[in-house]
Amino acid sequence: MMNYYLTEEQMMIKDLCHKIGVEKIKPVREHYDETGEFPWDIIKLLAEADICGVYIPAAYGGLGGGVMEMVIATEELSRFCGGISLSFAATGLGTFPIILFGTEEQKKKYLPDIASGKKLGAFGLTEANAGSDAGGIQTTAVKDGDFFVLNGTKQWITNGGEAEIYTVVALTDKAKGSRGATAFIVEKGTPGFSFGKKENKMGIRASVTRELVFDNCRIHKDQVLGKEGMGFLVAMGTLDRTRPGVAAQALGIAQGALDEAVKYSRERVQFGKPISAFQGVQFMLADMAMKLEAARSLVYATARMIDSGEKKFAKESAMCKCFASDVAMEVTTNAVQVLGGYGYMKEYPVEKMMRDAKITQIYEGTNQIQRTVIASNLIKEAAGGKE
Repeated sequence: MMNYYLTEEQMMIKDLCHKIGVEKIKPVREHYDETGEFPWDIIKLLAEADICGVYIPAAYGGLGGGVMEMVIATEELSRFCGGISLSFAATGLGTFPIILFGTEEQKKKYLPDIASGKKLGAFGLTEANAGSDAGGIQTTAVKDGDFFVLNGTKQWITNGGEAEIYTVVALTDKAKGSRGATAFIVEKGTPGFSFGKKENKMGIRASVTRELVFDNCRIHKDQVLGKEGMGFLVAMGTLDRTRPGVAAQALGIAQGALDEAVKYSRERVQFGKPISAFQGVQFMLADMAMKLEAARSLVYATARMIDSGEKKFAKESAMCKCFASDVAMEVTTNAVQVLGGYGYMKEYPVEKMMRDAKITQIYEGTNQIQRTVIASNLIKEAAGGKE
C-alpha cells in the first residue's frame, strides 16, 4: 500500500480497526455469513474502541473526523468482512443527514448515542418502485396539526429493525414531485412503525436488510430534517458524502481478497514450484494490485476533497464509488480464479468476498446511475454550468 500520509489519529483508527479485524472479526466471519445473525458482539467492541463516532463532531461525543475517517475505518473493517463492517457504514449513512441538516436540538438528542455506539442508524429512501429512480417514492407524510402521518413501505433498508434511529424520506406534497419530499427522523418503537421480514441475501449476510413499514405513523414536526420540501436535497447531499464509504467497503473487500490470493499463490505448489512463480499468476496479482491502488487513490482524494469544504463533488463521489466497486468485483473474481477449485469452496474466504463485493456495484445508486451522474456533470461543466 502506498504512503497516503495519514495523520497520527487516522493511523490510530486504521491500526485499531485492523487489530479488531484480525482478532475479532476474522475468526467469526464464516459463522455470521452462514447464520445471517447480526453481529452485535462486534458492534459492542467497536463502541468500546470509540470507532462508532469517528466521523461525528466532537461537540456531540464523536472524534471530530469526517468522510476520510469514515473511509479509513470502513475499509479496514471490510478487509475482514464486508457484511460486518456494513453495520458501521450504514449507520453513517443514516447519521450524515442529521450532521448536515439537523437542528442543534436534533444533533444533541441523537448524535451522542450514535457516537458512543449505544444506537445504530439507518437510511430509508428506496422503495419497491423507487430504486435508481428515487423520485418514484410513494411513501406519504400528510400534515395533521403539529404532526405528520406517514404511510408506505421502504425496501431493502440496511440495519432495518436493528437500528434505533432512521432517516426517512416521504412525500408531503405529491403535486410537486421530488420537490414535495421531506426528510424525517423516525425512532424505532414509534407507534405505526414496524419492520418486514429479514431478507435472505447472496452476500453481506452478516448485515440485516428489512422493510420499513409505516401505517398511520405519527411524527412530530420537530422530527423534520431541514425544512418541509427539502427531502431530496437532504438525500442527495447525504449520498454524495457517503458514496466514498461504499467505495471504501469495496476497497477493503478487494484488499482482503488480494491478501488471500497472494498468500495462497505462495503456498500452492504445482509442477514442483509455488504457483506464484508462474508468470500467468504473477500478471493476475499485479493487475489486481495496480487497480486496487488506483481505486484507493481516487477514494482517498475524494474523501479529502469533501472534508476540505469543497461545495461540488457529486461527480467525484460517483467516480470513486463506481470505480472502486468495479475493481472490487474484478479483484475478488480473480482471487477465486487464483485459488482455483479451492476458491469456489466455502472453507476458503474468497468466495464470500466475491459475493460481498457484488452489492457495492448496486446500492447507493447502481454503477450505471453513477456513470450517468458523472457524464451529466461533465456535460454541464463543458457548457459552463448552464445546462
